[in-house]
Amino acid sequence: MSEPNVLSIDEGAVRWLTLNRPASLNSFNAELHGALLGELDRTAADTTVRCVVLAAAGRAFCAGQDLADPAVAPDPAPGAAPKDLGAVVARFYKPLVERLRAMPVPVVAAVQGIAAGAGANLALNCDVVVAGRSASFIQAFAKIGLVPDTGGTWLLPRLVGRARALGLAMLGDRVAAAEAERLGLIWSCVEDGALHDTVQRLALQLAGMPTAALVATRHAFDAAQGLSLAAALDAEARLQGTLGHAHDYLEGVAAFGAKRAARFTDR
Repeated sequence: MSEPNVLSIDEGAVRWLTLNRPASLNSFNAELHGALLGELDRTAADTTVRCVVLAAAGRAFCAGQDLADPAVAPDPAPGAAPKDLGAVVARFYKPLVERLRAMPVPVVAAVQGIAAGAGANLALNCDVVVAGRSASFIQAFAKIGLVPDTGGTWLLPRLVGRARALGLAMLGDRVAAAEAERLGLIWSCVEDGALHDTVQRLALQLAGMPTAALVATRHAFDAAQGLSLAAALDAEARLQGTLGHAHDYLEGVAAFGAKRAARFTDR
């Protein structure tokens, strides 16, 4: 039997989802899309999971779209109609990004090797990105006459500002992990040999924190990008009103007063 396109392993309350097309540098085809979205859906419905790690097998995180995939590969026949790449984005990449941004638990990306095109933006859509020092990020779209997708047009200006976002997208330069950390593209660059253990510790830490509040923070940050300050303040008040009635707030305050570790359970 062939290996699954995505491996799923639980470590306590942390679920590791590992892209598993190493021979193709974990590039996306229809099968990988289906497998990853399916695993994310199952994870979202599993209340025992409190943090997700998105990782990859082999020497690369994800090289982006597999250009040999029949869904995107140009038909060599004379006069053949071009493939509808917009339909591919709408069918596969849009639901994937929306699923990631709506996960009910924190999502950490563990990046090794190359993360290019859709692979780079897949990682950047995660809540926290940790990369090995030899990893690199490339907005490769312009090299084949396309614009950034997988949320890239929305993400990049928000992460690094318009000037740097345009430079990254138009030039398609390789950005080393240490530079990506300096620019604010990712949370942290660590030595390659420390990547797994660092991410494991970080994921376990997040799994022990108030999950509902962490996810609400993600949503509040994303929503605030399109709000005035007054509207953002109103949104904060609504969220605090909701979270202030929840178990985790009451538990956190009680634990602080008793000088003990809190046991958060909301999700």
